[in-house]
Amino acid sequence: MTEVDLQLVTGEDELERFVRWVVTTDMLDPSRYLSGGELVLTGMAWRRDPSDSDTFVATLARAKVAGLAAGDALYGEPPEDLVEACRRHRMPLFRVPEHIAFATVTEQINRNLSTGRAADLAAILDRHRQLVSGGGLDSVLDLLHRNLGTPCWVVSSTGRVVAGPTDSPPDEVRAATLSAPRLPHVVTSEGTRFSLFGVDPDSTSRIADWFLIFQSDYKDWPEERRALTGELAAVVSLERARQDDRQSAEGRLAQELIELIVSDAKPADIISRLELTGLALSDRYLAVAATADNGAVRPGELRAILREILSGRTPAAGVVDGEAIALVPLGDDDNLDDRIHRAVEALEPGLQGSRLSVGISGAVDGEGLRGAVEEARYARRMAAERRQPTSIVRHDELATHMLLLASVPDEVRRMFRLRLLDPLTTYDRDNRADLVHTLETFLQVSGSWSKCADLLHVHVNTLRYRVQRIEELTERDLSRLEDRVDFFLALALR
Repeated sequence: MTEVDLQLVTGEDELERFVRWVVTTDMLDPSRYLSGGELVLTGMAWRRDPSDSDTFVATLARAKVAGLAAGDALYGEPPEDLVEACRRHRMPLFRVPEHIAFATVTEQINRNLSTGRAADLAAILDRHRQLVSGGGLDSVLDLLHRNLGTPCWVVSSTGRVVAGPTDSPPDEVRAATLSAPRLPHVVTSEGTRFSLFGVDPDSTSRIADWFLIFQSDYKDWPEERRALTGELAAVVSLERARQDDRQSAEGRLAQELIELIVSDAKPADIISRLELTGLALSDRYLAVAATADNGAVRPGELRAILREILSGRTPAAGVVDGEAIALVPLGDDDNLDDRIHRAVEALEPGLQGSRLSVGISGAVDGEGLRGAVEEARYARRMAAERRQPTSIVRHDELATHMLLLASVPDEVRRMFRLRLLDPLTTYDRDNRADLVHTLETFLQVSGSWSKCADLLHVHVNTLRYRVQRIEELTERDLSRLEDRVDFFLALALR
């Protein structure tokens, strides 16, 4: 307060408080006009006896004002009872010499506050400018480091460093973003404390979020630095949204490609959309499918998680019926399966009671995409039957018939399925019947009439009628092993 010649009377240990503005009052209880952070100027007209000092200062302390400045005009100097009350309530007390007008104090301090706010705003705008101009998060974090002296990193849910200094935080610190009971959280590694913050407060699961890691203990920060953390999180959230390709032309084309592959689209349509997506027909691909149970992750978040698991590649990803599916160009990467395993395992601490199931196909070229996707989805369903928090099934763990089906050209498989099942699905749709489900159940119990009838909750005679209708519509005989095998394979191709 040297610019306006205010003299500190007491409160040397409380001078780090942040002043938001200046308020002048001579009310004994001005609390309804205070919201915290004010420097209160008073001429002390409220003081009728010494006990009023404690009443007044206690009111200011409860309102969390920054400090009190008392004018000399009435008493010549602050009375001892006021000084004692300020000591008792840990309130900084300044003396305003009589020759200094309160208006001068207010004008000077507000000018300083305005300058400080302008500097803060300039820094905020500069951070945003650097981000928008292409400097990315690294330039924002570098600016933060230079101004605050605190290294900071942005990391993903798998522990991947998205941005920040070259020296990454220790592995156990990055892993703590998922394992900490709540955020923000402080973790110590080799004597160094790190503060962990989530970026997106609306995320339904930590495995779908990004994180801020500061190399310091946030509990020791002043209030303005904690506020800066929220601002930085907002900037990081914007950058993350920018990287989300769901709203881009490429992302929409990728979603449409996945939908075409899962549907009955013709191979020519799939190949055409593949080329529009920027993927080559001659490349080799893996298909990867993933689900999270218990509604732990929203569909869009699940897609982002799958893209994070495949970080380093450029997959075409989409979501169909709550299942995220991605096609991954292989290139020269022979260790993609292992990297997927490590990334999925890294997410396990953040699942918090839910389960993440992943299926991985074998390698195919562009003409075998439908087979690869079906193989990955079948593997994902097998993974979901296991009870671990994270479960991965690869193509080499699948039943032999699935590997055989995946190698058959798309159009052949499509026509085989339609020829056998289309008469049944059409009949079911037109007559509200249940022939396809009856057929599937009949094959699951190896043609046992009694078991099948029990599972369907129908009389055996009703079941015999349904099977007879299936045979009439398809011109097949379910007592023959060859026809049973054909139906089994057609159902597997759905």
